[in-house]
Amino acid sequence: MTCVPAPFGHLLRLTDEVGLLEHARGIVPRLQHGYCVDDVARGLVVVCREPSPALELIALAGRYLDFLGRAQAPDGRLRNRLGYDRRWRDEPGTEDCWGRALWGFGTAAARGLDAGIRAEARTRFERSAQARSPWPHAMAFAALGAAEILEAWPDHPGALGLLASAAAVIGEPSANAAWPWPFPRLSYANAALAEAVIAAGSRLGEDPVLRHGLRMLEWLLECETRDGHLSVVPVGGWSPGEERPGFDQQPIEVAAIADACVRAASVTGDPAWLSGVEMCVAWFLGDNDAKIPLLDEQSGGGCDGLGPSSRNRNQGAESTLAMISVMQHGCRLIAPRQ
Repeated sequence: MTCVPAPFGHLLRLTDEVGLLEHARGIVPRLQHGYCVDDVARGLVVVCREPSPALELIALAGRYLDFLGRAQAPDGRLRNRLGYDRRWRDEPGTEDCWGRALWGFGTAAARGLDAGIRAEARTRFERSAQARSPWPHAMAFAALGAAEILEAWPDHPGALGLLASAAAVIGEPSANAAWPWPFPRLSYANAALAEAVIAAGSRLGEDPVLRHGLRMLEWLLECETRDGHLSVVPVGGWSPGEERPGFDQQPIEVAAIADACVRAASVTGDPAWLSGVEMCVAWFLGDNDAKIPLLDEQSGGGCDGLGPSSRNRNQGAESTLAMISVMQHGCRLIAPRQ
């Protein structure tokens, strides 16, 4: 596998003095759609993961953290959507945006690019970690932030509590060997659920929970592999009996798989999990059902979806960040081998 350095040019294009614009028509930001916490939090994660970042990326981290802080309510819940007119479009809640903000806060607290960012992010994490969500994906994203905190502060009570709560909300795998997923349908960023359970089992010292998470991820990888390449579920999800391959395939699903495989390899010490990361990199480079790259090397962006014979020409924040995240993992895998 060749290391393709994560490109940040399009992410910089999508970012203004306020935050990260959500959508683009082609590579041109669509101002009328404004900003969302979901994407800004993902942006904070990938920027803080970057080794030896340029000064412009350090500036992005501060801007993204400031945006998340302005979205955070005193009780830790989060608003999600800010219009280009700088007016919030919703009320604070504990949906996915809350969980992703915790993921961003936790990552910045543990890996932040300067001491001020780390301190501010930890304070923000501790405020939002007091809340809970009934939604499995929201709790999974929050758990990933908690796992980051525990890398730096292994006994952090708020992070440990979040992990335990996330494992409980996600639940155990089904007893059905043919469908061991905890839910009757695969939806989006599915591997994040498995990763959260793996992280909870590992950090809480609960081997049965860890085994549940690894079983979920192993089955998901098998389910989303076809003819030696990733063939992920379509945008509308998938249940048994529905046609495969399905389209429009989403980059966020591939990024979640890469994250989960890296976690599984780290926790178990088994490098076989890293073959899943290699497939994720290859998916963006064209080893997919349509044989078309989702990485636009000219713009530095990630295309918004994969069809049966084409890619979506639009390069929004979610897809671009998913691509950056996967390329970061790919280069980390290659560096120790060189």
